[in-house]
Amino acid sequence: MNAANSERLDPAHTALVVFDLLECYRQAAEAAGVIEPVRRLILQCRARGVALAWARADHRADGLDFARTVTDTDSKHRPWGPDNPPPTAPPYGSGSPMYRSLAELGQSEEDYDVPKHRWSAFHGTHLDTSLRVRNIDTILLVGGSTHVGVASTAYDARDMDYQIVVVRDGLTGQQPQRDFFADHVFPRMCRVRTSDEVLAMFDRTDREE
Repeated sequence: MNAANSERLDPAHTALVVFDLLECYRQAAEAAGVIEPVRRLILQCRARGVALAWARADHRADGLDFARTVTDTDSKHRPWGPDNPPPTAPPYGSGSPMYRSLAELGQSEEDYDVPKHRWSAFHGTHLDTSLRVRNIDTILLVGGSTHVGVASTAYDARDMDYQIVVVRDGLTGQQPQRDFFADHVFPRMCRVRTSDEVLAMFDRTDREE
């Protein structure tokens, strides 16, 4: 991709992947201030015919599809122990209202619903197939957590030869981790832009048509 094309986006070949902006993570989304910029980006993507895919955590209530990876700590870096045992099941089961996308973002039946059981939106899901059949080669990524699911999805997308744009003001998670990945990790494998910059990239393509 040359420098000129790096600041353009073709709506017909672009998908917006909304990652884990769910009711169970509402507090994190509100704390990061992402709801309004993501909502605006979704509306503008719809108006341009951009495909929308909603990657959502989804697990059996009994935990039989839950990750069994052995780790040193929990997600807050607290060591496991008698007073902090590893969970054997998720806090919510499939179908729970807590696994629904944030209502104000307006997930629609015409969008791609992507239930997932691991960090990456691609692992064990239909996302890649759904994008390939539409000749989509570029994904916009919003959601979080930045250093977990978004990063895992970005690594997978990069290895599958997708072009990626991480939307900086659409990321959730702890601020130091968001900044570190946006400044030092993602630029090596993709583009990092604000939601306003993404819309300007669409506008440049619109003006040329």
